[in-house]
Amino acid sequence: MKSTLRTSAGFTLIELLIVVTILGILAIVAVPTYQSYTKRAYFSEVIQATAPFKLGIENCFQQQGGTAAALTACGTAGSNGIPAALGASGNVTSVTVGASGVITGTGLAATTGGGTYILTPTLTSNGGGNNILIWAATGTCQAQGTC
Repeated sequence: MKSTLRTSAGFTLIELLIVVTILGILAIVAVPTYQSYTKRAYFSEVIQATAPFKLGIENCFQQQGGTAAALTACGTAGSNGIPAALGASGNVTSVTVGASGVITGTGLAATTGGGTYILTPTLTSNGGGNNILIWAATGTCQAQGTC
Protein backbone atom coordinates (compact mmCIF):
# COMPACT_ATOMS: atom_id res chain seq x y z
CA MET A 1 0.00 0.00 0.00
CA LYS A 2 1.36 3.35 -1.04
CA SER A 3 1.12 6.36 1.31
CA THR A 4 -0.45 9.54 -0.03
CA LEU A 5 1.42 11.79 2.43
CA ARG A 6 3.96 14.09 0.86
CA THR A 7 7.27 14.56 2.66
CA SER A 8 8.72 18.04 3.04
CA ALA A 9 11.91 18.66 1.11
CA GLY A 10 12.84 22.08 2.64
CA PHE A 11 11.75 25.70 2.59
CA THR A 12 9.93 27.30 -0.27
CA LEU A 13 11.21 30.39 -2.03
CA ILE A 14 8.44 32.51 -0.51
CA GLU A 15 9.37 31.45 3.03
CA LEU A 16 13.02 32.35 2.41
CA LEU A 17 12.08 35.76 0.99
CA ILE A 18 9.93 36.49 4.04
CA VAL A 19 12.84 35.68 6.38
CA VAL A 20 15.24 37.87 4.36
CA THR A 21 12.74 40.75 4.44
CA ILE A 22 12.32 40.48 8.21
CA LEU A 23 16.10 40.47 8.71
CA GLY A 24 16.42 43.54 6.47
CA ILE A 25 13.83 45.45 8.49
CA LEU A 26 15.58 44.56 11.74
CA ALA A 27 18.92 45.75 10.31
CA ILE A 28 17.39 49.06 9.21
CA VAL A 29 16.21 49.69 12.77
CA ALA A 30 19.28 48.35 14.59
CA VAL A 31 22.16 50.04 12.73
CA PRO A 32 21.29 53.70 13.58
CA THR A 33 20.62 52.76 17.19
CA TYR A 34 23.97 50.99 17.42
CA GLN A 35 25.76 54.01 15.94
CA SER A 36 24.08 56.29 18.48
CA TYR A 37 25.19 54.07 21.37
CA THR A 38 28.78 53.92 20.15
CA LYS A 39 28.96 57.75 19.85
CA ARG A 40 27.66 58.06 23.41
CA ALA A 41 30.20 55.52 24.63
CA TYR A 42 33.04 57.40 22.95
CA PHE A 43 31.79 60.74 24.30
CA SER A 44 31.78 59.39 27.86
CA GLU A 45 35.58 59.66 27.64
CA VAL A 46 35.22 63.44 27.15
CA ILE A 47 32.93 63.68 30.16
CA GLN A 48 35.36 61.69 32.31
CA ALA A 49 38.29 63.85 31.14
CA THR A 50 36.63 66.93 32.68
CA ALA A 51 36.40 65.34 36.16
CA PRO A 52 39.93 66.24 37.37
CA PHE A 53 39.39 69.86 36.32
CA LYS A 54 36.06 70.03 38.15
CA LEU A 55 37.66 68.62 41.30
CA GLY A 56 40.60 71.04 41.01
CA ILE A 57 38.29 74.04 40.69
CA GLU A 58 36.20 72.90 43.67
CA ASN A 59 39.33 72.50 45.82
CA CYS A 60 40.71 75.87 44.67
CA PHE A 61 37.36 77.51 45.43
CA GLN A 62 37.37 76.19 49.01
CA GLN A 63 41.05 77.06 49.60
CA GLN A 64 40.56 80.61 48.29
CA GLY A 65 37.73 81.29 50.74
CA GLY A 66 34.59 80.24 48.90
CA THR A 67 33.69 83.68 47.54
CA ALA A 68 32.97 85.09 44.08
CA ALA A 69 36.54 86.43 44.00
CA ALA A 70 37.79 82.92 44.78
CA LEU A 71 35.87 81.54 41.82
CA THR A 72 37.49 84.15 39.57
CA ALA A 73 40.93 83.15 40.89
CA CYS A 74 40.17 79.53 39.99
CA GLY A 75 39.71 80.21 36.29
CA THR A 76 43.22 79.32 35.12
CA ALA A 77 44.35 75.84 34.15
CA GLY A 78 47.74 74.87 35.54
CA SER A 79 47.54 76.97 38.72
CA ASN A 80 45.97 76.75 42.19
CA GLY A 81 45.76 72.95 41.98
CA ILE A 82 43.87 72.92 38.68
CA PRO A 83 45.43 70.59 36.09
CA ALA A 84 47.03 72.06 32.97
CA ALA A 85 44.89 72.12 29.81
CA LEU A 86 44.58 68.70 28.21
CA GLY A 87 45.46 68.24 24.54
CA ALA A 88 44.38 65.50 22.18
CA SER A 89 44.17 62.08 23.83
CA GLY A 90 42.06 59.15 22.66
CA ASN A 91 38.57 60.43 21.85
CA VAL A 92 39.22 63.81 23.49
CA THR A 93 40.41 66.74 21.36
CA SER A 94 40.93 69.13 24.28
CA VAL A 95 39.83 70.13 27.78
CA THR A 96 40.30 73.77 28.79
CA VAL A 97 39.42 75.98 31.74
CA GLY A 98 38.09 79.46 31.00
CA ALA A 99 37.13 82.51 33.01
CA SER A 100 35.44 81.85 36.37
CA GLY A 101 36.13 78.12 36.16
CA VAL A 102 34.15 77.26 33.01
CA ILE A 103 35.39 73.86 31.76
CA THR A 104 35.07 72.98 28.07
CA GLY A 105 35.71 69.47 26.78
CA THR A 106 35.71 68.76 23.06
CA GLY A 107 35.37 65.33 21.50
CA LEU A 108 37.12 63.90 18.46
CA ALA A 109 34.98 64.53 15.37
CA ALA A 110 35.54 61.07 13.87
CA THR A 111 34.25 59.08 16.86
CA THR A 112 32.13 61.44 18.99
CA GLY A 113 30.75 63.81 16.37
CA GLY A 114 32.99 66.65 17.61
CA GLY A 115 30.58 67.79 20.29
CA THR A 116 31.47 70.03 23.22
CA TYR A 117 30.72 69.47 26.89
CA ILE A 118 30.69 72.67 28.96
CA LEU A 119 30.55 72.74 32.76
CA THR A 120 29.70 76.14 34.26
CA PRO A 121 30.02 76.68 38.04
CA THR A 122 27.49 78.89 39.79
CA LEU A 123 28.08 80.26 43.27
CA THR A 124 25.15 79.44 45.59
CA SER A 125 24.65 79.91 49.32
CA ASN A 126 23.72 76.75 51.19
CA GLY A 127 21.91 78.70 53.91
CA GLY A 128 24.51 77.97 56.56
CA GLY A 129 26.76 80.89 55.72
CA ASN A 130 28.87 78.88 53.29
CA ASN A 131 28.94 79.13 49.53
CA ILE A 132 28.91 76.06 47.31
CA LEU A 133 29.36 75.49 43.60
CA ILE A 134 26.52 74.14 41.49
CA TRP A 135 27.59 72.82 38.08
CA ALA A 136 25.46 73.27 34.96
CA ALA A 137 26.24 71.04 31.98
CA THR A 138 25.64 72.46 28.51
CA GLY A 139 27.20 72.18 25.08
CA THR A 140 26.54 70.83 21.63
CA CYS A 141 26.59 67.25 22.94
CA GLN A 142 23.06 67.74 24.26
CA ALA A 143 21.66 68.44 20.80
CA GLN A 144 23.62 65.46 19.46
CA GLY A 145 22.32 63.24 22.26
CA THR A 146 25.78 62.11 23.33
CA CYS A 147 25.90 63.51 26.87
